[in-house]
Amino acid sequence: MVMTKQNSILNIGGRKIGDGQPCFVIAEIGSNHNQDYDLACKMINAAAQSGVDAVKFQTFRATSHYSKKSPGFGYLNDRNTHELIQSLELDRSWQKALKEHAKKCGVIFFSSPCDSDAISGLAALDVPAYKVASFDLTDDVLISEMAAIGKPLIMSTGMSTWMDIQFAIDAARSVHNNQLVLLQCTSLYPAPAHLSNLNAMASMRSVFGTLVGYSDHTMGNYISLAAVAMGACVIEKHFTLDRTLPGPDHAFAIEPQEMFDLMNKIREIEAACGDGIKNGPRQEEIEMAEKGRRSLHARVSITAGQVIRDDMLVAKRPGYGIPPFLRAQVLGRTARRNIEADDWITWDML
Repeated sequence: MVMTKQNSILNIGGRKIGDGQPCFVIAEIGSNHNQDYDLACKMINAAAQSGVDAVKFQTFRATSHYSKKSPGFGYLNDRNTHELIQSLELDRSWQKALKEHAKKCGVIFFSSPCDSDAISGLAALDVPAYKVASFDLTDDVLISEMAAIGKPLIMSTGMSTWMDIQFAIDAARSVHNNQLVLLQCTSLYPAPAHLSNLNAMASMRSVFGTLVGYSDHTMGNYISLAAVAMGACVIEKHFTLDRTLPGPDHAFAIEPQEMFDLMNKIREIEAACGDGIKNGPRQEEIEMAEKGRRSLHARVSITAGQVIRDDMLVAKRPGYGIPPFLRAQVLGRTARRNIEADDWITWDML
């Protein structure tokens, strides 16, 4: 495997992504528009109101996506795959309007293009990023076509081996695009929490030198929150207005209030992670540091002129006196004045 040069910061639609930046959160609308333009716009509205950074769709045609002879998937009750995919196609003539609507709502629009026409159509709209689905990660031609546009590439890695990922990276790099984010993903719908393998994010960051994130197919939001705490710079979460809507991806998606809750918790976790610096109490902690920490106190009354012995001292709270770790520097000094028992001892007393 070849280590790629790490990009610590990427830019997607004016939004910085990477080290020290807020997590970039994508509401994956995917095919949950149910071929209804008004529903697609309502989903963009709700996602924006939830506080996400971007909305993502999927741009495919059944004829170039699946063979008509494809077997059905068990989790979809073996329904005819080609017919199902055909019923989920996004009308590509909507994309310009959807992008403009997203912009008005303050969120970024992009998509997962699954064929050359989809890539060129999105390029004509100047979308700021492209997404490679886990199922498409082994299609080096598709990846190189996307990468050649010169925009950041977010690649899900569900089901992948190390070599699958390396080949995908090589396909992007072959057209001089190293603006890459690798997403850990479990390609099940829904995905059980125990198969999330969040530690793969750190492994991919170490092996491939890219930014990493998590594409979440689990129920609820706590696995996404764990991913953020573990360093994910991108979170992708399937989104719906109502889990009871018809369609294969609604049932495991999160609804607007849940997305709003997820966003608030992500921002709280980011704030909680802090800057990693340890240089004393924060401004808000000063009272606790002064009143709650220990300092040297007089165990007994000490008269002026007495030499300080160890048995005269005790460490207790508050912390207004000399820190206990300086006890050795106090021993042998002479009291300048009378010190009552239980007084904290300061340097001016010695």
